[in-house]
Amino acid sequence: MPFVDITGHQQPISLLRATLHNGRFAHAYLFYGEPRVGKLMTAVRLAQALNCEQTDQTEARDSCGHCRSCLQIGARTHPDYFVIEPDPKATTPQIKIEQVREIEQQFVYRPLVGERKICLIDDADRLTIGAANALLKTLEEPPGHSLFILITSRLHALPITIRSRCQALRFTTPARTQVEAALILKREVPPADARFLAVFADGRIGEALTANLAEVRARQQECLTLVNPETLKSSATILSAAESLAKTDRGEETLTWLARWIRDLVIVIVGGEQDQILHLDQLADLRRYAQRADVDTLLTLLNDIERTEQQATRHLNVQMTLETTFLRLREALGLFPARAPA
Repeated sequence: MPFVDITGHQQPISLLRATLHNGRFAHAYLFYGEPRVGKLMTAVRLAQALNCEQTDQTEARDSCGHCRSCLQIGARTHPDYFVIEPDPKATTPQIKIEQVREIEQQFVYRPLVGERKICLIDDADRLTIGAANALLKTLEEPPGHSLFILITSRLHALPITIRSRCQALRFTTPARTQVEAALILKREVPPADARFLAVFADGRIGEALTANLAEVRARQQECLTLVNPETLKSSATILSAAESLAKTDRGEETLTWLARWIRDLVIVIVGGEQDQILHLDQLADLRRYAQRADVDTLLTLLNDIERTEQQATRHLNVQMTLETTFLRLREALGLFPARAPA
């Protein structure tokens, strides 16, 4: 598919199109920005545009998306196109030195079909020290027919020596209205669902386009059940829910949903932009909670949840964290535990 299929990113795409037009490519590019905003898709479209067999029939050296070369690049079977990425099944996904060495051997030879051999390195920040050093040598003396495209969502984790040898292009989160329009067009979802998915994904178009709407709505309903006053007033229900969620490995996901709900409530309390509220269809309930909630306690709880998410490891006691969060939320909402029957 052509560049026009990409949502947002007008500035980097304009630069790439100009480069396609004048042919003055850097030997290596670094696409960086938030996860799942379109960096990988843009890299694939660039590779397709460089090899498209219908280039003369397209404007601005774009790709047609349906010729043999475009389809081969999309399927990762083109003889001059290589992709390096971490093994997603590994406990600690890494890009190993053997993967870089294999590319080095391939790039010694001239392209078989196109003008360049292209290597796309996804999650480049996952390079091991050995792999990074091996890649650095190649970037210092790249073959004239080579083009490297590195992609990262963690720029700080990529060695400065590699960053300095690439032309960096920053990818920002598309406007939410753009994401909504793409969802309505490509997924044919109603505007309310498009808005919900766009806010849920924080503008990350890749996540919004692939998220299972039914599953996301189910997780939302689960969160709303957990923050229901009748649930929070019952200590037994709280403890049972925390235990159940921890056992099903949905504890950390639930913390994220709770944080989003608390953030929505804070927005209502302080009179913020309703357009930023995820649970907009629950606005009436949020307003009822806001009448007695303590905003300072909510903000402290929200900060603690976000800090826990950032520092989460496999050793995190999810059940205890959930129990504590529920109890603190109950207090912040001005709810009191139900009395035991006499």
